Amino acid sequence: MPDFNRWAASDIIDADKKAAIPRPIEVVIGLVLTHRSTNVVGQVVAFTKGARIILEDASGEKHEFAPVDGFFEHDGIRVSLQAPKPTTNRSVEYTASGSITADSSRAKVARASRIWVEGIHDAELIEKIWGDDLRAEAIVVEPLHGADELAAAVREFGPRPNRRLGVLLDHLVDGSKESRIASQVRDVDVLITGHPYVDIWEAIKPSAIGIKSWPTVPRGRPWKEGVVAALGFQDNTRRFWADVLGSVTSYTDIETPLVNAVERLIDFVTDGGG
Repeated sequence: MPDFNRWAASDIIDADKKAAIPRPIEVVIGLVLTHRSTNVVGQVVAFTKGARIILEDASGEKHEFAPVDGFFEHDGIRVSLQAPKPTTNRSVEYTASGSITADSSRAKVARASRIWVEGIHDAELIEKIWGDDLRAEAIVVEPLHGADELAAAVREFGPRPNRRLGVLLDHLVDGSKESRIASQVRDVDVLITGHPYVDIWEAIKPSAIGIKSWPTVPRGRPWKEGVVAALGFQDNTRRFWADVLGSVTSYTDIETPLVNAVERLIDFVTDGGG
């Protein structure tokens, strides 16, 4: 059983004691929350007001916390957790990312802020999972078609407080080419996040497409080429990707590092107001 008293004493939320009162939110099974101290993101699978809340992350692991007001976020906003009101006939619907579906509204003018990803497959996967959220926030995702000239592209974009830029990079690990590219960009209005996988394909759980694991590709061979060959698609990358994308239905089909990286970018570019 987690030590709730230890969290209460050392939690980063202590810094928020003088902040505005958190927004109340009704906690229903399936609601996606972020525990702010640990950055655990997951669906609610159990909740008892004043006693406990259990979140199940994208890998299926369950995390139990004390349901303290302000210790959690929903869609980047601090919340206080409320028991659901008496049931009505209206059911709650969720997007593929786990957010509550917003009411229909007129089309919005796109924000000046942007999210950049490395390629078209990255953009298509982000749209598949977070498209509803991005449209609700009027955020456009654009493929870079390679990140080698990222620093120059950022300068040309001209980030500022109401024109923020979020960048998602593949294979963002110590010593990688991508980490060196990211280190060249230093701007408070730019956030670069990433995942440890060689390619965005690898951020999809193998179980989502019916395989035990992604094939090991020999060094020196293009990763995608090696994967489709190993899986018997005769180097037909387009057909293989269409099948993979069609098998992905929600954020639970995505590895946790990618889920966390994208959620951080969305929060960042919407927080600037641009």
